[in-house]
Amino acid sequence: MFYQLYEMNHAMMAPWRTAADAMRLAFKNPMNPVSHTYFGRAAAAGLEVFERATRRYGKPEFGLRETIVDGRPVPVREKIVWRAPFCNLIHFERSLPAGREADPKVLLVAPMSGHYATLLRGTVEALLPNSDIYITDWMDARMVPLSEGTFDLDDYIDYIIQILHFLGPDTHVVGVCQPAVPVLAATALMEAENDPLSPASMTLMGGPIDTRINPTGVNQLAEQRSVEWFRDNVIMPVPWPQPGFMRMVYPGFLQLSGFMSMNLDRHLVAHKDFFAHLVKNDGDAADKHREFYDEYLAVMDLTAEFYLQTVQVVFMHHALPKGEMVHRGKRVDPTAIRKVALLTVEGENDDISGLGQTQAAQTICTNIPEHMRQHYMQPDVGHYGVFNGSRFRREIAPRIVAFQREHSRYAKPVKRVIKGGKSA
Repeated sequence: MFYQLYEMNHAMMAPWRTAADAMRLAFKNPMNPVSHTYFGRAAAAGLEVFERATRRYGKPEFGLRETIVDGRPVPVREKIVWRAPFCNLIHFERSLPAGREADPKVLLVAPMSGHYATLLRGTVEALLPNSDIYITDWMDARMVPLSEGTFDLDDYIDYIIQILHFLGPDTHVVGVCQPAVPVLAATALMEAENDPLSPASMTLMGGPIDTRINPTGVNQLAEQRSVEWFRDNVIMPVPWPQPGFMRMVYPGFLQLSGFMSMNLDRHLVAHKDFFAHLVKNDGDAADKHREFYDEYLAVMDLTAEFYLQTVQVVFMHHALPKGEMVHRGKRVDPTAIRKVALLTVEGENDDISGLGQTQAAQTICTNIPEHMRQHYMQPDVGHYGVFNGSRFRREIAPRIVAFQREHSRYAKPVKRVIKGGKSA
C-alpha cells in the first residue's frame, strides 16, 4: 500500500501547494508594498521553496529548437520516427543546407533508471552541431497499460537491435550509464550473427560493465541484498487511476530518494542557497537551481521485471564480464565483437559507476583491433559530468565526435531487417 499512501499524501497536499503558490504571487506583486521589504521577499522565497519541494514534476521537454552548424544557426525539429509500447525514438531533425555532407548518424541510448531521456538534453545539445542525433525516449511504466505486456532486460536489448536495424548501416551507438550493458550485449549479439547493420562504433559512458571494480554505495547495496528482498521491499503495483493500474513497478520516487540520500547534505545546502538567492533577487542563480531540479526531480517508474533482472544480472551476478550473460537462451559473447570500434569514457569522481567499471569493456572485448579502441578518463567530474556540463562540452564531446568520424564505415547500402516487418 506504500505507493497508494504516497499518492494519497500528494493529493492531500494539493490544496496547500495551491494556497502557497497564491500567497507567493501576492508577496511578489509589485503593487503590494510588502514585496519591497525583506520580510516580503523572505515570505515569497519560503513559499516557493515549499511549493517546489512538494509538487510532482512532470516530464520535461528537450526544448532544442536551434543549433549551430558550420557557424550558422539552423532550426531543429523533434520528430518521433519509431514507436514501441515502452519507447519512442526521437530524431532531432536539422534543416541543413542542400548538398552538405552528412554528419555521423548517432543513436543515443538514454538511461532507463528513473529519470527521463531529457536528462541527456545537454548531451544532445553538445553533439547536435556535428551529429545526426536519435535518442531513445523510454516510457514511464505507470503510463503503459497492462495490456501492452511485460518489459525486461531482454526486451530492452531487443529494442536496441530493432532500432539499429531501423536506422540502417553506419550508425554509431552511445550508451550513457545504465544502457552500457544492454548496448554492449546487443552489439555482441549482432556481431555474433554477422549482422551487416551492427553499429560502426560503440561509445560507453559511465556504465556498470563490471561493478566488482571500485564498487560504489549503489553496487554494495545490490550485493548485500537478495533479489527476494528487492521484490518484497521496492516493487509495488501502480495505483488507480493511472493507465498502468496494477502493473508491478519500481517507483521513480524510491529511486530518487535513494539518489538524494547519497548526497543529502549537498541538496539541503542547494535549497538553502536557493532561498537566499530568492531573497537577494539573484535571478540568474535561482533560475539555474530551478532548471537543474526541474529535471532532477522528474522521475518515472520502471517495470518490475526490468528492474529485478538488471539488479540480478548486472549488479549481483556480474554476468557480462564473467561471460555468463544470456539473452533469450543464447550466451552473450563480447569476444564476438570485431568490426565495431569501442570508446569508453569515465569520470574521475564518479560515485555511481566507479572508476574502471566502464573501462572493463576494453578488457572483455578482446577481439576489437587496437587501432579501433580508445579509453578516456575525465579528471575532476562526477557521474553527471561524464555526459553533461562545461567539461563534457569542452573535453568529452569533441572526442566522441572525432572518434565516430574516424571509424565511420561509409558502407554500401544493405537490406534493412526490421523485426515484425519486411526487408526494405
